[in-house]
Amino acid sequence: MTADRFSKSVNIRNKQASFGYELLDTYVAGLMLKGTEIKSIREGKVNLQDGYVYFARGEAFVKGINISPFTQGTHYNHEAARDRKLLLKKSELERLRTKSEEKGLTIVPTRLFINDRGYAKLEIALARGKKTHDKRESIKERDIKRELQRIKF
Repeated sequence: MTADRFSKSVNIRNKQASFGYELLDTYVAGLMLKGTEIKSIREGKVNLQDGYVYFARGEAFVKGINISPFTQGTHYNHEAARDRKLLLKKSELERLRTKSEEKGLTIVPTRLFINDRGYAKLEIALARGKKTHDKRESIKERDIKRELQRIKF
């Protein structure tokens, strides 16, 4: 019964990130999880929309990611909207920290997936916020692509 509920291949995307930001560089980071969080991730109950990365005490943390509590968890269930530590190499941490301090750049989560070894990984991107006219251009390109797909079929 529980085997079909948990998906082997989880691929949760943050579609708003590519629409609201110009993605410059991407990194794959491990996540430090507690308790039942991996079970909720395997069920696909994750929201990446409001997430962002910040640095404290020389470490990177992701804030604003909502992993829903596990439905069959007991009083040991995890907190839905807590800050989670990112596991990155020191060189990547330093590079990201210096880049994020530049004006107009931020780090946003773009994708949450489970790798072939069964670990939850978070793809983060160094991003620059788009202006309104850039967003309109993205919408225009998307509509043109959709029309071309309709013509083909």
